[in-house]
Amino acid sequence: MKFPPGFKFGAGTSAYQIEGAWNASDKGISIWDNALHNDPNLVSDGTTGDVACNSYHLWKEDIHIAHELGLHFYRFSISWTRILPTGFPNKISKDGINYYNKLIDGLLRKGIEPVITLQHFDLPLSIQNLGGWTNPLIADWFADYAGVVFSNYADRVKTWITINEPHMVCDLVYNFAILVPIVTEPWLGPFLCNKNVLMAHAKAWRIYDENYKQKYHGKVSIANNPIWLEAKTEDDEDLAELAREFGVGRFSDPIYSEEGGWPPAIEKLMIDYSKKQGFPYSRLPLFTEEEKKLIKGTYDYYSLIYYTSRLVRPAHEGEEPGPWFINGSKELNVILETDPRWPITDSSYILINPEGIRRQITWITRRYKNVSILITENGLGTKSAELHDTARIRFIQDHLQQILLAIKEDGANVVGYTVWSLMDNFEWIFGQTLRFGLYHIDFTDPLRKRTPRASAHYYKSIIKHHSLDVPHPSQVTRELRHSNAGSSKFSLCTLIGLITLGKLVSNSL
Repeated sequence: MKFPPGFKFGAGTSAYQIEGAWNASDKGISIWDNALHNDPNLVSDGTTGDVACNSYHLWKEDIHIAHELGLHFYRFSISWTRILPTGFPNKISKDGINYYNKLIDGLLRKGIEPVITLQHFDLPLSIQNLGGWTNPLIADWFADYAGVVFSNYADRVKTWITINEPHMVCDLVYNFAILVPIVTEPWLGPFLCNKNVLMAHAKAWRIYDENYKQKYHGKVSIANNPIWLEAKTEDDEDLAELAREFGVGRFSDPIYSEEGGWPPAIEKLMIDYSKKQGFPYSRLPLFTEEEKKLIKGTYDYYSLIYYTSRLVRPAHEGEEPGPWFINGSKELNVILETDPRWPITDSSYILINPEGIRRQITWITRRYKNVSILITENGLGTKSAELHDTARIRFIQDHLQQILLAIKEDGANVVGYTVWSLMDNFEWIFGQTLRFGLYHIDFTDPLRKRTPRASAHYYKSIIKHHSLDVPHPSQVTRELRHSNAGSSKFSLCTLIGLITLGKLVSNSL
């Protein structure tokens, strides 16, 4: 149950979800600032990220709880509009630069590695007004922004993520308009976005590679969040593999494959399908040879986000698949279903299938020549604010077990794991109603008190012992419930005693 030497444990957050201070100093307006101020009904409870966890002012508290957990690294994102208020490099905010300098330096003083995401959903409104991710010029605008960030922090930050969850940014936004910027355009939107995200990532990676890598030896990746797609029956395996290429492959093959460019089967399928729809060109924009060369090889590791799985089967006669990502694909004529054996969660989209993370890791390992993989998000959201979060503990334990199996039995090169999230935060369209935090946030308290849940203590013990050989989750929560007796604190002595007792029992057996 031991993790390999050098395996790192972390936790994550993102700027809009925790920082607050939406208009502090000279910060510019993001698409989320604009959308929720104009229509609070976009969020289930009508809240916004205007204050959130108030981490802009309480950053020392965030460092404190990260250190309390014993994290090896803390993944957070930078607000594009806090650094570049106009979205462009004509104005660089001194206050914005200074805020992240304080956070980075404070983490390093505590021995915690900062892992920075450049863009986590909160696009500048100015750039969205010009077409956002469907405008090819965004690749250059993003590169300008990345260059400013690298120039200020590359001397201390060694692990970078360019863009978070392009599947969500492209496929979910343009097919369903569930997330801001609330634009529905399923014909070309997802695919223009797909190509432009890859171009933006590649240009940022090249800037780091050419100007900073030789000196600082950092690593840069893009954070993909595929759903693991499993064949419903043995006869569906070829179709499931095609669906994986349509999902994971569209956002990964151009970067990680030896040939570069779109997965060949997907490129051909989209050309043929587009012609049938009356388009004189492919809805999936083709790469020039120069673009293929620019994108290919722009990685130092694979940043994998995993939450859930789906079953793949062909659509029956007369059955109309929906747009890609949630329930199927018209292009592939496939239906995505859930397995009744997978436990449901308080987010209807997420069903629990820990085996899926192992299978996804194995798929990536085989397809991309045993690339090193950093799990940059994995966690459970609940509507309950309960401190005794048994379900979250079980979720973390079960997924870490599958990661260990992927490493030890499948030969995967997984180098670290990130729990989402360090603390409760503003969870996008769910607002404050869905909580992922190891630490509970009291959103009614002006000081946003951070209180550790049972899962925080459990994760801390895993990190300390570098092993899953720690007290059983039910044992931890039972003792926490008993020790609280009206208190939100958990005795460190009790936890150490539990761990010791667990080891003594284990040794005696």
